Amino acid sequence: MKKHSHLKNTLSESLKMAFNSIRTNKLRSSLTLLGIAIGVFSVVGVMTAIRTLESSIQSGLNVFGSNTFAFQKYPAIHMGGHGRKYHNRKHITLSHYKDLKRLAKLPVLVSVGDDLYGKPVKYKDKQAKNNPVILAGDEGTARVYNTYIEDGRNITKDDVHFNKRVAVLGGDIIDQIFPFEDPLNKTISIDGIDFKVVGSTERKGTAFGESQDNYVVIPISVHLQYFSHQWTSLAVTVEAPSAELYDKTLDETVGIMRMLRHVPPGEDNDFETVSNEELLDTFGSFTGGVKIFSLVISVIALLVAGIGIMNIMLVSVSERIKEIGIRKAIGASRKDILTQFLSESVFLCQTGGITGIVLGIAGGNIVSIIFKIPAVIPIDWAIIGLIVCSAIGIGFGSYPAWKAATLDPVDSLRHE
Repeated sequence: MKKHSHLKNTLSESLKMAFNSIRTNKLRSSLTLLGIAIGVFSVVGVMTAIRTLESSIQSGLNVFGSNTFAFQKYPAIHMGGHGRKYHNRKHITLSHYKDLKRLAKLPVLVSVGDDLYGKPVKYKDKQAKNNPVILAGDEGTARVYNTYIEDGRNITKDDVHFNKRVAVLGGDIIDQIFPFEDPLNKTISIDGIDFKVVGSTERKGTAFGESQDNYVVIPISVHLQYFSHQWTSLAVTVEAPSAELYDKTLDETVGIMRMLRHVPPGEDNDFETVSNEELLDTFGSFTGGVKIFSLVISVIALLVAGIGIMNIMLVSVSERIKEIGIRKAIGASRKDILTQFLSESVFLCQTGGITGIVLGIAGGNIVSIIFKIPAVIPIDWAIIGLIVCSAIGIGFGSYPAWKAATLDPVDSLRHE
């Protein structure tokens, strides 16, 4: 019991002396704390930002329905070089879509699509804002984008075949240009061309801070007639009948696309295959690189800060030799002196670590404000940060503490 009480008193006294030492040497201590805080901030901040994005990634990157993939000219997410390689590829055309749809036996859906921005969407004196997207497609477009018809009807095969100027509206468009009216059978204009509203889709909400309901769907044939140009390459989306037949469906349709585009045997595909899994893998690869980079920066910053801790503690020991001698003369043991200086080192590190964790969580959650997604608090990384800071305090503070503990009390008292 006495031993436990003595240890408690020693730790309490050591923490008080550590705090007083830091307060006495404010500038030196602040610079050391800053190094620790930067190291912890760089990891916790990045991990918080990535964790925040990951909490919304499933809905944000879940572009296609289940068991669905798409063929397109360019990668969905392109980082790095090889831009000319993709640019020089042949376009995916409406003929490719029609032939694939006719020849493929396994898919339950083969759909075509393109999108267009920057065209004004109006009804009488009202105009849709926030740069609505014009989705050009067919009867499968709503299904491809994981939405359903809420009112009216969908785009049909006849609409595409006969170039009918009809439109299906997303919720944002209805809110903006039909705030108090039923949009069905009304006539809107897209870039001055009239379209009859035949339906509306259910709302999907937002992802990554952007609305998923700010669009107008029109037949692909009308899009190619009025808005397309010679550089347009389409996307063809395929849905497999089940997860079990996904690979077979992919193999069949890839083979047909290669045949239609006259890709020689043994050569790489001259088109991209895009799926939700690929998008998630690409995002994971990107965030993995960011995590590694932040960890490297953090390790460097913490090593520099650890060396700073050791230096400041060595200076502290040299400045307090007489104080150490007096403490030993009145009964302090080597263990007491060792505990005092180790406590001071750990206290410095933990103060910097807590500062870095708080700033890291706050800074990382700026992403949640920008993208309007829920904030997160990475408890695991906060705990790891505190453990690492304690290890740095003990590791880099051990030598100065040992040096202080082994000072001869007589020589220390004579020190001027």
